[in-house]
Amino acid sequence: MNKGMRWSQEVDKMVGKLIQTRCELHEIPELAFQELETADYVVRRLTELGIECRTGIVGTGVAGWIPGSHGRKTYCFRADMDALEVVELNEVPFKSKKQGKMHACGHDGHMTILLGLAEVLVKGDFRLGDNVLLLFQPGEEGTGGAEKIVKSGLLDEYQVNEIYGLHLFPGIEQGKLGVRPGPMMAQNSEIDLTIWGENAHGGTPHMGNDALVVASQLLLAIQTIISRSLNPLDPAVITFGRMSGGEVRNMIARQVQLEGTIRTFREDTYETLKSRLLAVVRGMELTYQCQVDVDLREMYPAVNNPLEMVESFMQAQGKEHVELVEPVMLAEDFAFYQKKYPGLFFFLGTRNEEKGLIHSLHHGRFNFDEQVLATGVQAYLNILIHKAAFDVL
Repeated sequence: MNKGMRWSQEVDKMVGKLIQTRCELHEIPELAFQELETADYVVRRLTELGIECRTGIVGTGVAGWIPGSHGRKTYCFRADMDALEVVELNEVPFKSKKQGKMHACGHDGHMTILLGLAEVLVKGDFRLGDNVLLLFQPGEEGTGGAEKIVKSGLLDEYQVNEIYGLHLFPGIEQGKLGVRPGPMMAQNSEIDLTIWGENAHGGTPHMGNDALVVASQLLLAIQTIISRSLNPLDPAVITFGRMSGGEVRNMIARQVQLEGTIRTFREDTYETLKSRLLAVVRGMELTYQCQVDVDLREMYPAVNNPLEMVESFMQAQGKEHVELVEPVMLAEDFAFYQKKYPGLFFFLGTRNEEKGLIHSLHHGRFNFDEQVLATGVQAYLNILIHKAAFDVL
């Protein structure tokens, strides 16, 4: 916990419950849009609190509705539900019970924080004037559940005025809150290139068209886009992390596949990068008399925080407890909400070198000290207090 923050006794008392909740959720990781057991758990917990639940949102999502006395505004808080296809390497009592699946991105913590907020709002010495919508979103990991929820009209139906989300983050110190105005997380796309050449015996290469050679030249040429076609002060990344092709050692390869990702913070930068990449590909086709199939899938926009919401957030938490972080080339589908609604996304630091809690997100040893979850609950509560969302405190 971050005791220097504006702290409520109700949050202080619930640390044990938060730890138990996180452990129970960590044991039942489920992949995107398969979060049936997770959804059942969330519904049971919300129902026990007397909170009205809406289920089956874009498949497996859940929303909890807490109406205020006058309901002039509605504040939405979002937690993602899905886990990853990662083998857990932690030897802990609450280790994943589902082989090959793990909450390696902290979503078990995000849901725990939202359930903790629900309990404080219902059982604490508070009386809400404004409404609160607790949104448990499926399918964040590469499947764009947020976009589906926006398109479903759910937030319009509940007349959401502002939406908030957080992410546990080992890049900053445990208990610290990290945020920045403007672009904070990257726009991302996935790109697959399939190079088609012509087979021939390895001893007669002139009889074929070597797709491996073309792929190698293409890979090197693409790297010059960042260094020669973009402003060096404008961050962008093109990474090809997988290359496969060929049949046997003594045959000219007919087909090679490259799989990669593109990350930028600005849409105009992305458009420049995309057009240059396609031009390089077409140039290779002409030079080597081959065919290159391009599959470019645009994924998430950039997470972009409004300045006024960042300033309000810092005032709510106490500026000394908020770190202005550098932008990161990670992606997050919370950006889809921000495209339509005023929204703020922030990091909750989990890095604790003394306890060895240093592993990155998506790592089989990612873990965190559950004490930090109370900080997350308090951060959300501080937002509502600062927004004067309560009749009585």
